[in-house]
Amino acid sequence: MKEFDDIRPYNDCEVPAVIARIIADSELIDLMLGDLFSGSWQLFYPWLRPLLKARLRYLSRNIDTVDMLQQHLAIRLKSILNRTTDGYSFSGLAGLKKNKSYVFMSNHRDIAVDPAITILGLVESGRDSLRIAIGDNLLSKPFASDLMRINRSFIVKRSIVGKREKLKALKVLSKYIRQSICEEGISIWIAQAEGRAKDGKDRTDTALLKMLALSRAKDQNFASAINELNIVPVSISYEYDPCDADKARELYIAKKGNPYIKTAFEDLETIKKGFTGYKGRVHVHYGSPSKIEDVGAENLAADIDNQIFRGYRLFPSNIVAWQLLYDSLDVAALRHAWPDEDWFLAQSKFENRIKALPKKHRDIVVRAYASPVSDQLSSKQLRV
Repeated sequence: MKEFDDIRPYNDCEVPAVIARIIADSELIDLMLGDLFSGSWQLFYPWLRPLLKARLRYLSRNIDTVDMLQQHLAIRLKSILNRTTDGYSFSGLAGLKKNKSYVFMSNHRDIAVDPAITILGLVESGRDSLRIAIGDNLLSKPFASDLMRINRSFIVKRSIVGKREKLKALKVLSKYIRQSICEEGISIWIAQAEGRAKDGKDRTDTALLKMLALSRAKDQNFASAINELNIVPVSISYEYDPCDADKARELYIAKKGNPYIKTAFEDLETIKKGFTGYKGRVHVHYGSPSKIEDVGAENLAADIDNQIFRGYRLFPSNIVAWQLLYDSLDVAALRHAWPDEDWFLAQSKFENRIKALPKKHRDIVVRAYASPVSDQLSSKQLRV
C-alpha cells in the first residue's frame, strides 16, 4: 500500500467503482428513502429500493471523474444556496494568485457547507478547486467515507488513542498536506480547530499549526516550514446558523457535566440540516497569506485569529445579539455597515428565533451570535 492510500481522496480511475459501491449500499438507500418517505411507506421499501438505485445510476451515468462530480455538485450547491439563503458573497480573492496553491484555514461553523462554499468562491472566480480535511469521526459508515473521499476529502485520523500511533498518523497527514501544496500544486481546506465553534468563538488550535510543521526538513525552522504552505485565513459568516439550537443543546448538556452521546446518524443529519436549513445572508472573506518571521505557533495562531476576526462580516443578527447582552452600549458604529437595514424588523426576527428555543438554551445561542462582535472589537477594527 502506498503511503497515503488510507487517507487520500479517490482518484479519477476509482470514481466509477466508488459510485457503484455507494449506490449498492443498502443502509444509505434506506436512509435516503427515510427522508423521502415516512410512516406506512416503509412497507413499500422492498419495491422502492430498486427504483431509487436505478434513478441514482441514471443521474450518475456520465460522471467518471472527480472534476465532473464536483461540477455537478457545484450546480446543486448553488441551487441549495439560492433556496436557503438571502444571498451569498465573497471578498478578498483579488489578493490571491490564481496559479498558486494555499492552505485555506477557516473558522468552522458547519461540517459540510464551510468547505463547500469556500470551494464555490474559488471556482466562481476562475480558480481551481481544493482538497478538504475531514475527521474520521464523521466516517463511521462505509458509505460516508466513500461520499467524502470521492469529493476530494482526505482523512484526519482523530480517533487514534495511542501516543506513538497518533504521532505517526499526524506525520503522515502533515506530509500529505505539504506534498499537495508544494509538489502537486493543489490547495487544501482545513478548519482552524477540531470541531465546530459551537459557542461562536473562533480560535486557531496551535496543535494544528505544529502538525503542519511536522513534515519540515531536518534543517528547516518552524517559520520557514509554515511559510511554504501559504496559509490563508478564511472568515465564513452565516447570518443564521441552521444548527444553532442543536449546538446549544449540546453545550448545555456539557455545561451540566453530562457526556453528550451522538446517535448513529447524527453527523449525517447535521450535514443535511446545514445544507437545507435557512442561513440568511452568507459571506466568505479570503485573507492574506500569513507570512511569519522567527515566531512560534502561538503568535501565528494569534495572527490567523485576528485576520478571521477582521474578515468576519457582522450581520444584523450578530449586532442584535450583542446589543441584547450589552444593552447599555451604543451600537451605532456597528449598524453603520447596514445603512438600509430595517433594525426593528431585524430585532424582531432574531428575538422570535430565540423565543422558539427552550429557555435554558436561549442565553447560549445569543452569546454565540454575539461572540464575533466581541472578537472583531478586540481586533480594534471597530470601536463602540
